[in-house]
Amino acid sequence: MTHLTAALRLQVERRADGRCEYCRLSQAGQEARFHIDHIVPSSFGGQTTLENLCFACVSCSLRKGAKTHALDPETGVSAPLFHPRRDEWASHFDWLDCVVHGKTPVGRATIAALCLNRALIIESRREEKWRGRHPP
Repeated sequence: MTHLTAALRLQVERRADGRCEYCRLSQAGQEARFHIDHIVPSSFGGQTTLENLCFACVSCSLRKGAKTHALDPETGVSAPLFHPRRDEWASHFDWLDCVVHGKTPVGRATIAALCLNRALIIESRREEKWRGRHPP
């Protein structure tokens, strides 16, 4: 099993331009250091490789955990969570000011599972907007 090296962590962070690859929050100005998340969880055989890692804020990383699917609240059907290496963010989500909107089952399921529109993150996005960092 490959271990996360400092060099690999830096590659993941740079590729993400210092933003959570799920909610798009900037690491700049955040107190907690963002996580390097396994897209396919280690518990399901996901490897510690550049292709299976993403940069994730603490909130998104902890809420995602070992999930790969969640219910689409619109249809009630299980859908895969957003996969940052395979999916394009703008294909599944868009912005309604500081609220992220799901355009597809993948987007809606990810928003629901990771609570991407909770009050605290919306307030964080408002501050980011004031600082010129939102939308990404």
